[in-house]
Amino acid sequence: MTEKIKEQILYIRDTGKTNMFDVGMVQRLANEYGFYELVVYLDENHKDYMHFTLTGEE
Repeated sequence: MTEKIKEQILYIRDTGKTNMFDVGMVQRLANEYGFYELVVYLDENHKDYMHFTLTGEE
């Protein structure tokens, strides 16, 4: 996970617009905000994303 991806995840979390376990909605919001790297990351690294969401660890 790059620092940019982490920042984008935290940005979406801080909006409060979705439950971060709703990966589909996180992807839609990422697309809306122009976070295309995050959209791709979520497709390719779902397990790593969930680990980060649960633990805060990369």
